Amino acid sequence: MTLPGTLDENNIGGPDTGGNLWNPDSPVGKAAKFGPILTRLTRKHSFEGPARLTRRVRFTPPEGKRVFLEAERARVLTLLVDGQEIPDFVPPSIVTHHIFELTSVWRGEHDITLIYDNSYPGLPRENIVYSSAATDETQTNWNGVLGFLRLRREEPVFMSGLRVYPRGGLLEVRITIESDREWSGVLEVSSLALSASAERQISVKQGRNEIAFTELNIEKSALRWDEYEGNLYELTTTLTGEGLPSQSKTVTFGVRDFGPDVNGRLALNGRTIFLRGEANCGEFPETGHWPMTVEEWTNILETYKSYGVNCMRFHSHTPPEAAFTAADRLGMLMEPELSHWNPTEAFSSRKSWDYYRVELLETLRLLANPPSFVMLTFGNELVADELGHSRMEELLDMAHKEDSTRLFANGSNVHYGWLGCDPKSDFYTSNRFREHYLRGTDANMLGYINHSYPSARENFDRSMDLLRESCDKPVFSFEVGQFEVLPDFRELDDFKGVTDPANLRWIKERVEKAGLLPQWERYVEATGELSRIGYREEIEAAMRTEKMSGISLLGLQDFPGQGTALVGMLNSHLKPKPYSFARPERFREFFTDRLSLALLPKYTYENTETLETEIKIANFGKGEIAGEVYCRLEGRGLLLEAVLPRVSCPAGRLTLAGRLSLPLSEIEEPTRLELTVAIGDIENRYPLWVYPAVKPVCPESVHETAALDEEALAVLEKGGTVYLTPPSTPEALPNSLQAQFTTDFWSVGTFPKQEGGMGQLINTEHPLFRDFPTESHSNWQWWPMASQRAMILPRPIECIVTEMDSYAFLRPMAKLFECRCAGGKVLVSSMALQDLQQYPEARALAGFRRDTVTIPESDLNGKNINEMALIDEEGVLAAIKTFLSKGKDEDVKFTFQFDDEF
Repeated sequence: MTLPGTLDENNIGGPDTGGNLWNPDSPVGKAAKFGPILTRLTRKHSFEGPARLTRRVRFTPPEGKRVFLEAERARVLTLLVDGQEIPDFVPPSIVTHHIFELTSVWRGEHDITLIYDNSYPGLPRENIVYSSAATDETQTNWNGVLGFLRLRREEPVFMSGLRVYPRGGLLEVRITIESDREWSGVLEVSSLALSASAERQISVKQGRNEIAFTELNIEKSALRWDEYEGNLYELTTTLTGEGLPSQSKTVTFGVRDFGPDVNGRLALNGRTIFLRGEANCGEFPETGHWPMTVEEWTNILETYKSYGVNCMRFHSHTPPEAAFTAADRLGMLMEPELSHWNPTEAFSSRKSWDYYRVELLETLRLLANPPSFVMLTFGNELVADELGHSRMEELLDMAHKEDSTRLFANGSNVHYGWLGCDPKSDFYTSNRFREHYLRGTDANMLGYINHSYPSARENFDRSMDLLRESCDKPVFSFEVGQFEVLPDFRELDDFKGVTDPANLRWIKERVEKAGLLPQWERYVEATGELSRIGYREEIEAAMRTEKMSGISLLGLQDFPGQGTALVGMLNSHLKPKPYSFARPERFREFFTDRLSLALLPKYTYENTETLETEIKIANFGKGEIAGEVYCRLEGRGLLLEAVLPRVSCPAGRLTLAGRLSLPLSEIEEPTRLELTVAIGDIENRYPLWVYPAVKPVCPESVHETAALDEEALAVLEKGGTVYLTPPSTPEALPNSLQAQFTTDFWSVGTFPKQEGGMGQLINTEHPLFRDFPTESHSNWQWWPMASQRAMILPRPIECIVTEMDSYAFLRPMAKLFECRCAGGKVLVSSMALQDLQQYPEARALAGFRRDTVTIPESDLNGKNINEMALIDEEGVLAAIKTFLSKGKDEDVKFTFQFDDEF
C-alpha cells in the first residue's frame, strides 16, 4: 500500500455490500435489496476496521533535536515503533493533524506501524459515519492517511503554533511554545500589516507554553481581505535565546472583521453583505475523499464562484487546510461544521461530548489564521435533549473564549427550526422559524412556490418579523432549493476511480427499457430549466426580504447518494452539465450581490390590463448605485419603454426605486414578452405572458365531456371528435398522481412520500400552441395547469403535454394527449381547464380550436384508448365493447398492468 492514500485507492478491501444505506425502506432502497446498490455510488473496495501497515525506516536525527511523526488527515490513528505504542502529542481528531513525538525512542532503524481505523473506537461512530465527513453516501468512510505523512525535527524549544486574530484596528498574536526544559529568550513579532514590530523577553517552563501579544496596531493603510478580494499578509515570529539557534515561523493571514451590523445582518469589514451560500457534502467520486492540494481546491472554488457563490458551507465536515488556503486567495467565505449529524440525541453521550470538545478546540487552533474561515456550527440538523443543549452552550462558551473573530452557532437547522434561535448562538440558519418558512418549498411540497399563484413579490418578511421578536442575530436560510433534475448519462464516462455508478446505470437501463433513451436529453433539459426557475425564485425571494442576511443552497452539485439526489447545475464531478440551463453565467444573472427587482404581482395578463409593479434595487456590493432606472418590455415586434427618475441606492440595503406602469392594450395576439429592469450595468429580466381577453367556447364540431359515456362513444363511432376533460380529482382520475409546479424535492429515495412528478415536457410543435406561446418546459404561465393531476398511462405514447416522472418510477404519464378511438378522434386532458377559468393563461389555453386534432390516418396509437384505465371502469368496458363490435376477424390481446404492491 502507498501512503498517503486510502485502502480504496490501493485496491484493498472486499465488496461493498450496501451497509449503512441512507433509507433502505424507500422504493429505491427496496429494489437495492435484490441487486446492486441503487441508492448511492458503490465502492469498488470497502473495508471498515483497523488496518495495520508496517515499514522499516532508517533515520538518524542530528544530536539534540526532537523528532515527530505527523499525519495530516486520518480517522483513528495509532503509532507503534518496534511494537511500542507512542502517545499522541496533541489531542487527536479526524479533522486535525495527528502528531507523535519520537525523540526518546528514535535512533537509527526502526519498524514503524500505523494502525488506522475507520470504525472509530472510542469515538461517537454513528454521529461521524452519518456526517459528510465519513458517509458512504458521498465521500465514503475511507480508511488510510491523506495529505502529508512526514517525520520532522525541531529544536528542544520550538514554536508549534502561531495564531493571528485581527479585530478592528488591532491584532492579537498567540504563540504556542513547546519546551523540554525551563528556558528564557526573546520573542519578536513583525508584519507589513503592523504599524511597528513588537518584542518581548519570555521565560518558559517544561511542556506547552502560551504567549500572547495583544493590541498590536494594524497599519491604517493595510488592505482588507474582502469578498472576492484575497488581500493577504505574512506575520513572522522570531525566537532567540541562549544555547539554541535563532528560529522563525511565518504564517499568512488577512485583515478583516466579520460579524453583525447594527440591524442584525451579516457584515464584512463593516459593509452589510448578502450571503450567497452553497453546501458541499463531500462529493468526490473519483477518490472518495477530499482533494488535498491548493490547486485542486482553487479549481473547485473557482467553479462555485462562477455561479455567484460567495460562501461555502461544508455540511457536517471540515475540509483540509488547502481548501482554506485557496479560499483565502480567492476571497471566498467558508463555513465548516463539526463532523456531527445526530438528529435525535446530539451530545447526550459522554463519548460524543468528550470527542467534539476536542474536535472543536483543535479545529479552531488549526484554522486560526485563514481569513476565509468566518463561521462554524456544531453539526447538521442536530436534535438534543436538555443535557445536550447544556453541552451546546458550554461549547459556544469555549468557542467564543478561544476566538472572538468568528461567528458560532450550535448547529445548522437545529431541531429543524422548531425551537427558533438559540440565545448564545451568533447566527441562525434554518429552513423555518417554527411554523413560518424561510424558504419556498420543502420535502412535503409545502411552501408558497407550489401553493400560491406565482408572482415576483413573495418574501419572508412575516417570518423575519416574528423571528425578530426573540432574535436579533443574523439569519440566513438553510439548504434552499433541492429541485431534482433527471440524470445526464454522459457523466457515466467520467467514473474511473474508486466508485462505481451502478445506481446511474440502473436508471439508464430502465430508461432504455421504457423506450425513453432517444428523447432523454429533452427530459433532462426540461427538468433542468424548471429547476433553475425554482432556484431563481428562492434566491430572489430571500433578496426581497428586508432583514435576511442571505441564503444557503442545496445545491449546485449533484448528490450521488441518499437515493441519488441529482439536484445540481453541476454533476457529481463538479462539471457543468452540458445543457443551457447549467451555464454558470445564466445562474449568476440572479445569484449576485446587486440586482434590480420588479415586484410583479403576477406573470400573466390580458391585454385589457396595465402592468403595474414596484421596482426595488438590492445593493449588497461595495459602493453606492445611482442613476435612472430603465424599464423595457419587448417581444414579437413590440417595444414598450419607461424611465424612472434618478435614484440613489446605498450599499447594504434594498431601495425602492419607483413604480412602473405600462398599458398592455397594444398587444393584440398571445405573446411572450420580456421585462428588463436596469440601472447602470445592473439588470434583471422577467418573462411575461399577455393574452387577448377570451371566453372559451367549445366548437360545435367537438363534443366536450367529463366522462367517456355513451354519448361520447356514439360521437366517436360516427368519426367525430371528443374533448375528454374530467375533473382533476382522484375520483375522476383514479389512475393518476397529484403533480406540482416544481420538480421533486431532493430525491424519492430520501423522501418516498412524494408522488414523483417532475414537471412537464411540452410538444411546442403542436398546432395547439400557435396561440399559446410556450417553451418545451414548464414556466410560470403553466402554473395552474402544472398543479393538476397527471394521468398514468399503461405504456408510453407521444403526448402533447407529458408529465415527466422521477427516475425511481419512470411511469408513462400525460396531462394532454390525442389518439384515435372507435373510428373517431379523442383529445384527453387531465388539466380540467374548465375549472381554472379564473386564470388568463387557462382561458387562453382552453380557447384553442379543439377540432385541430392532428392524428394522421396511419397513426399506430389507434387502440390506445381501448387499453387505458384512465377514467372509470364503465368507460373502459364501453370502449372495449365498441372495439369488439367492429367484427374484425383477428385476435385481440388485452394487457393488464398492476403496480408492485398488488
